[in-house]
Amino acid sequence: MGTWDPAIGRIADPVARELAARGRIRSFAQNSLIIRESESGDALFVILAGTVQVYVSGANGQEMVLGRYGASDYIGEMALDGHARCASVRALEPTVCSVVARRAWLSAIRANPRIAMRMLATVNRRTRNATSVVKNLALLDVYSRVARLLLSLKYVKIDDRRWSHERLTQREIGRRVGASRDMISRILKELRTGGYIAIRDKRVTILRQPPARW
Repeated sequence: MGTWDPAIGRIADPVARELAARGRIRSFAQNSLIIRESESGDALFVILAGTVQVYVSGANGQEMVLGRYGASDYIGEMALDGHARCASVRALEPTVCSVVARRAWLSAIRANPRIAMRMLATVNRRTRNATSVVKNLALLDVYSRVARLLLSLKYVKIDDRRWSHERLTQREIGRRVGASRDMISRILKELRTGGYIAIRDKRVTILRQPPARW
């Protein structure tokens, strides 16, 4: 495993650390596809460095983002049952993973059954998150979904103001809320004109609480 041994040892989650130690290291370029929806898969990926995006695609090519994960997270855990992948995973930046084959994965579970319980908790949490995404798509209008997304982002202090940690394009916001880029552009313009948000270098800052409905 070589130079990545220390990185694996620093993983705080004991389950991810145990699994990563049983895998082989693989690097992925920015924007490369790590997992493809509907393809068969028999490996789990523990992220050692970088950030990935999990998403599903429609027949027309439209994408819906389900989540973002970074170092110490693992992805592809639902391949344990041997069925086809239910979502795609894209590297948002250069990413390094420990790729754990199904055989090594099952061996780890047999040696330590608590790994299975911890992984089940992770699957349950992600299922609840996916359910929330579906619920929002069904019950909220596009503006409400955008407002909820902006309020849920992580913000960091930059130049005496709190800006979103992520740099988000209009297309990326559309992927997350299930709307067209044109619709997102109109909503963001109205929020800026109304003095609710400001945007700089693809980062957002909230100047005052956006209204519940537009």
